[in-house]
Amino acid sequence: MTDPVRLTSLAHGGGCGCKLAPGVLKDILSGMPATAAFSDLLVGTETSDDAAVWRLNDNQALVATTDFFMPVVDDPYDFGRIAATNALSDVYAMGATPIFALAIVGMPVDKLAPATIRAILEGGASVCAAAGIPVAGGHSIDSVEPIYGLVALGLVHPDKLLKNAGARAGDTLILTKGLGVGILSAAFKQERLDAAGYAALIASTTQLNAVGAELAGMAGVNALTDVTGFGLLGHALEMCRGAGLAAEILAQAPVLLPGVEDLARAGVRTGASGRNWTSYVGSVRVPADLSDWRRDILCDPQTSGGLLIAVDPGQAEAVLDLVRGRGFDRAAVVGRLVEGVAEVRVIA
Repeated sequence: MTDPVRLTSLAHGGGCGCKLAPGVLKDILSGMPATAAFSDLLVGTETSDDAAVWRLNDNQALVATTDFFMPVVDDPYDFGRIAATNALSDVYAMGATPIFALAIVGMPVDKLAPATIRAILEGGASVCAAAGIPVAGGHSIDSVEPIYGLVALGLVHPDKLLKNAGARAGDTLILTKGLGVGILSAAFKQERLDAAGYAALIASTTQLNAVGAELAGMAGVNALTDVTGFGLLGHALEMCRGAGLAAEILAQAPVLLPGVEDLARAGVRTGASGRNWTSYVGSVRVPADLSDWRRDILCDPQTSGGLLIAVDPGQAEAVLDLVRGRGFDRAAVVGRLVEGVAEVRVIA
């Protein structure tokens, strides 16, 4: 059997752009029962954090998350790598170290050859091996669209747990990866992405956020999250809501992945970018003269995006030195947290 179509053509969306829009998700979850009655549940759904966390004992807490999506690229091995890197990121974003993973697999078995599906799983397993963990099992179904991801489990000391809600007024905001993954993936699907852009897309989305575990317990690091499907503005807003603070994001501060600005200026964007912006209305303030393409970048869904770190300004240089020393050469200060209602203010 041969695969008759591009992997991305089998899916209506791809990567973290598949996520439900923030406003839709908030509406769906609004009636869910509270989890505060469970004293050992250190992190539940209350602040839209990256993973659930359960205290095991005085020295260990279990971090549990799941993440999966449809193809963002056509190469099956790369798709597996990207999906696994993205799933493990939620463990690192809590300051934890992963211990093992389970595979989530949904494939149109009438359209994809077994070798293609195997390559997806092999890509995911290679990333887990690089993280020092096994894929210890999983579950598979026959589905209309190809879906792959992981359940990822990790451990962290309860006192070193990093939440998205721990930020303090005055904290500096650092983003560890460049923006524009959604724009690059949209250009790829439109067959407008050159070789350099594709290489940048793969390099960014397969770079493990393992430095998150090193940030746990580091002096001055107060909050942590990863920037994925809701874009920089959306995940900064979640941090603001958790901490009861406002964020000032410098529109031109985030480093962009190669080729992103030209593509954005040419109108390349994902549908999720527009859905994200619609969900932020009332909670994100932008200058009247902010260009549409710049706004699209700030709303752009990031598949396997970077870590957003809230750190005491006196420790910001030490954090930048650490993350850049771990290979995040596009890490940059993108704003700060201030007293005020929970909102994001974009500064031109």
